[in-house]
Amino acid sequence: MKFEGNLKKMKVLMEGDEIQYTMDLNGDAIYMNDLIGSRIEINFEGRINCIACGTETKKSFGGGFCFSCFTTAPEASPCIIHPELCEAHLGGGRDPEWEEIHHNRPHFVYLAVSSAIKVGITREDQIPTRWIDQGANYAIKIAEVPYRQLAGQIEVALKDVYTDKTNWRKMLTNEYLEGVDLVEEKWALEDVLPSDLIEYFTEDDEVTYLHYPVIEYPDKAKTVNLDKSPNIIDQIQGIKGQYILFKNIGALNIRKHSGYFIQLTT
Repeated sequence: MKFEGNLKKMKVLMEGDEIQYTMDLNGDAIYMNDLIGSRIEINFEGRINCIACGTETKKSFGGGFCFSCFTTAPEASPCIIHPELCEAHLGGGRDPEWEEIHHNRPHFVYLAVSSAIKVGITREDQIPTRWIDQGANYAIKIAEVPYRQLAGQIEVALKDVYTDKTNWRKMLTNEYLEGVDLVEEKWALEDVLPSDLIEYFTEDDEVTYLHYPVIEYPDKAKTVNLDKSPNIIDQIQGIKGQYILFKNIGALNIRKHSGYFIQLTT
């Protein structure tokens, strides 16, 4: 079958122990798990549409924006990367109405394990989606706060203890820390954080384990870029995070290519 449309982040769903991935191309739902082990073809002819305004752009900025939206759209605000700068709770931001809906609402601070223990934040409705998107192997919530900026404060306070970045190379080869007691790690932070932040710690100590649909992980991580390799014909070995793992050419980061108009043949 042949599909076409602009790439966007794959939708994820936890079903039992396994993660299900769905790609949406122009309204067509493609169940990616069904394609694992199969050969597919992807063609990119150079067209990129901004994920915010839809305008065709020669170059993608910030993972799918035209330059204008990259500098003005709330989805590309500095507080997306640096939540401690968020002004939603003060009625501010690039688009106060958008900020009110998306950022002036409960957020979780969490610890997630891949090649290292990572601290991060996300909206309350984005768990476990956020953990899956970053390719974590297991994770735990540590705090629940009423708005984004406060979550950012806690994250910044913990950056001296944990990384806030995912090592994508080790994530793609499935090199991760085994046996970390995340409950113990979580409550040890009572000795690290000031009391005014500790009060937001959640009593929910459930650890979520994530199992990705992968036949075989690569020995060495490499990625493919549609700008340099616009035609892909290869077998899908699996999916982890927002990467499609191909047998021969490497991994395609779908999120990085948001807005790229492709033809997909299965």
